[in-house]
Amino acid sequence: MAQLYFYYSAMNAGKSTSLLQSAYNYQERGMHAVIVTAALDNRFGKGKVASRIGLEADAILFHKTTDLFQQLSATHNKKFVDCVFIDEAQFLTKEQIKQLIDIVDDLHIPVLAYGLRTDFLGDTFEGSHYLLAWADKLVELKTVCHCGRKANFVTRLDESGQAICHGDQIEIGGNDRYESVCRKHFKSLVWAK
Repeated sequence: MAQLYFYYSAMNAGKSTSLLQSAYNYQERGMHAVIVTAALDNRFGKGKVASRIGLEADAILFHKTTDLFQQLSATHNKKFVDCVFIDEAQFLTKEQIKQLIDIVDDLHIPVLAYGLRTDFLGDTFEGSHYLLAWADKLVELKTVCHCGRKANFVTRLDESGQAICHGDQIEIGGNDRYESVCRKHFKSLVWAK
């Protein structure tokens, strides 16, 4: 039975690595896995999902207006889709989460979505909010804070490496702009300001 999975974490927990490994497992067995990622994150090239350890794969892009059910249904009609993998799932809209549910329930295709749980202020992204509420299975991927505790928050850094507490929710960046920290350090860096 197909299900909607949400694999979530702070940054640098290996979400993309896990996605790429799982998609490879399908492909290795002769199955058709489709990888989808956010068009606004093109740090590794347009239409690419890449991990920090050097793995990468081509991906279909989604925008805020992409109808994922229509797009993946058309793909499925051309060639049977065994599984759908979504990278940067935090950037999905509420409507797109409903479309993923329709892919699972109506097309009987498992969907594995990978993304951040919260932004640099500790608030959920729209996609993460509805995945946390509606996914069949929730799986936390873990990473560590510089102090050794589990890092479950992300701070945004300014040019001098200091945490900032203002700005747009979405600003694409990597280790140069963000740091994963534990709740204790997040409180002192963000909530205390």
